[in-house]
Amino acid sequence: MSATRVALAGSTGSIGTQALDVLVAEGDRFELTAIGATGRNPESLIEQARSHRPKVVAVADEAAARTVADALPECEVRGGGEALASLATEADVVVNGVVGFAGLSVTLATLEAGRRLALANKESLIAAGPVVQRARRTPGAELVPVDSEHGAIHQCLRATDNKGRVERLLLTASGGPFRGRTAAELAGVTVEQALAHPTWSMGPKITVDSSTLMNKGLEVIEAHELFGEPAGEHGYGLGFDRIDVVVHPQSIVHSMVEFTDASTIAQLSTPDMRLPIGYALAWPDRIGTPFGRIDWTTLGRLDFEPPDLDTFPCLRLAYEAGRTGGTAPAWISGANEVAVDAFLQGRIRWADISRVIAATLDAHDGAPAADAEAVVAADAAARRVATDLLDRFDTPGALS
Repeated sequence: MSATRVALAGSTGSIGTQALDVLVAEGDRFELTAIGATGRNPESLIEQARSHRPKVVAVADEAAARTVADALPECEVRGGGEALASLATEADVVVNGVVGFAGLSVTLATLEAGRRLALANKESLIAAGPVVQRARRTPGAELVPVDSEHGAIHQCLRATDNKGRVERLLLTASGGPFRGRTAAELAGVTVEQALAHPTWSMGPKITVDSSTLMNKGLEVIEAHELFGEPAGEHGYGLGFDRIDVVVHPQSIVHSMVEFTDASTIAQLSTPDMRLPIGYALAWPDRIGTPFGRIDWTTLGRLDFEPPDLDTFPCLRLAYEAGRTGGTAPAWISGANEVAVDAFLQGRIRWADISRVIAATLDAHDGAPAADAEAVVAADAAARRVATDLLDRFDTPGALS
């Protein structure tokens, strides 16, 4: 069999570097044809290209693209706003590991090209769900999630051919670094504490999202888009009241599917993002490298508990945005990016992240997500509102 051609968008980030680990481990099964990144770290992109020898390198930042092109005369270097999206035609499967709303163009371009999308960029699906759903109907297009939770659900759903017998989805959450602490105890937490995730190694934005449980809230919206309503080619007819979150601090059970006869099927492994990445790359087959293998003789215990929505209101806000629909998920995604960036810069407290998001959602204009342009406009509007809220307060904590 010929090698599966792979393109990595966001290759210098956490998902991209771990995807490269999978490709190396699997030898000749995959061929890396293209890599790309925003351009914040051109040195890493140059190093990756020299090590893995893709034919095409894409850089969103044009100045960084010139630096990369000078260093890589043997590669075709593409620069500019559409460079990352152009990778969609260079491979059989495109891994979208771009962080934030910037990944939307890669998602749409890949699906509209009729290719398989290994999706790690949750914001594009959350913000532009209706638009992405239309793109998924392109002949040949496939969407296989790379998130450990959605990858787990994808695997569990393979256990049944009867969509009408799926009762609910259960997304597991580690609880992040602040599990079990009260709102009062979290009043003065630092950026360093928020970035100290107990089980996963991720980028700073996603790690902060995990600490607030916004990461899980966005995953609820994503699960609804991937597997929920309406019932049909992709959906199982599951509304938000049938997508639950349970805190599981060991991060061994990555998610579960409950069926109408009360049977529950779960996917288990030790925390290793290379497993869901490899699953998405090889779909409908599996890779041969055992990432995340469990030693069942030493596993010990598995604990589960409900999430604390009072201490972690971001999860509740995400459910509200998802149920509102339209461009509300785009608003919460945009507002969250602004608030998390402000927290990482030391402008606001950790507890203020949810306050900025809630105040931004209060200003949501109710616009529908009619097309990609409407989603982009909604994201921009939410960011303006959230930024204005930040600019009205000069000291951390003033939003309280």
